[in-house]
Amino acid sequence: MVGATSVKLVGSDKVVEADNVILATGSVPFVPRGVELDGKTVFTSDEALNLEWVPDWVAIIGSGYIGLEFSDVYTALGSEVTFIEALPRIMAGFDKQIAQQAEKILIRPRPIDYYTGVFAAEVTPGIPGEKPVRIKMIDAETKEHTETIEVDACMVCTGRAPFSEGLGLEDINVHVERGFVQVDEKMRALDSDGNAIPGLWCIGDLNGKMMLAHAASAQGISAVENMCGTEHILNHDAIPAACFTHPEIAMVGPTEEIARQRAEAEGYEIGISQGNFRANSKALAELSGDGIAKVIFRKDTTEVIAVHIIGLHAADLIQECSNAIEAGSTLKDLSMMVHTHPTLCEVLDEAFKGGLGRSAH
Repeated sequence: MVGATSVKLVGSDKVVEADNVILATGSVPFVPRGVELDGKTVFTSDEALNLEWVPDWVAIIGSGYIGLEFSDVYTALGSEVTFIEALPRIMAGFDKQIAQQAEKILIRPRPIDYYTGVFAAEVTPGIPGEKPVRIKMIDAETKEHTETIEVDACMVCTGRAPFSEGLGLEDINVHVERGFVQVDEKMRALDSDGNAIPGLWCIGDLNGKMMLAHAASAQGISAVENMCGTEHILNHDAIPAACFTHPEIAMVGPTEEIARQRAEAEGYEIGISQGNFRANSKALAELSGDGIAKVIFRKDTTEVIAVHIIGLHAADLIQECSNAIEAGSTLKDLSMMVHTHPTLCEVLDEAFKGGLGRSAH
């Protein structure tokens, strides 16, 4: 970037001028210090998609979406999996109750174990079938050595970092924090004083608001609407997310912990209601009775704040909840809507009704 709306092409003196420029360079896997990649025995999700062998024992550093999804794949292929998580509990980014359910449904029945509260301080690649990968772990607080394990392969799933280096953003006074371009609610890039930079926009992983493909797409649409003079503000609390494990995990809105913090700050109380897959005839017919749908709502208005689901086709079920939050729907509204029988969406019907004391199960 040689100006807010001027882009110099790499390897050329040519400068492209425009009325508006959208920054959408995305992200790359974040690799912590001490981790040596070779793309074969120590690798990120990028290389994992093209891996030519199935390790007998895989260590996965990080227990977020990507790590969970790949653990699902590897155990299905016959691998043993060990998670290495720096935070005090596994799946720390998920709603705590959903994480507990996931441990019961996804982790305990499978050849998966985990370490929590430790860093993978040193990871040394191996040779498939000949030399193991060595992982030295240290305590996350004391930084003292705790254990060294040897595995066949190690996948690094410690999140993604914005791809902002080398763009020249600091030279044009774009406000960048930890590599993320700061934007306002209309997706306009901000300068170091917090003012919108005319003609410069930023969407997707680069702004760090929500690192999901469909969120980036929605931000792009929102940016263009605003660019063309039609004001649009995207409600990120209504954008759903999903973890494609078996069964799936899906969510929209904040976790219970964050919802309680917001409620306390704004002076209202939240309620929790739950629907169970084991009480759903469609789930039982498909031998998939494990799972819950958890609804978080305001007690004063019964407005739905968030929904977290683990269970069969959770990623599809969450869309109804996303639409409800975007529309500002209340449990009073949703509990009177008719859901097809027998379908999985009746799990949500039970949760909506349960918040008002009207559930059948």
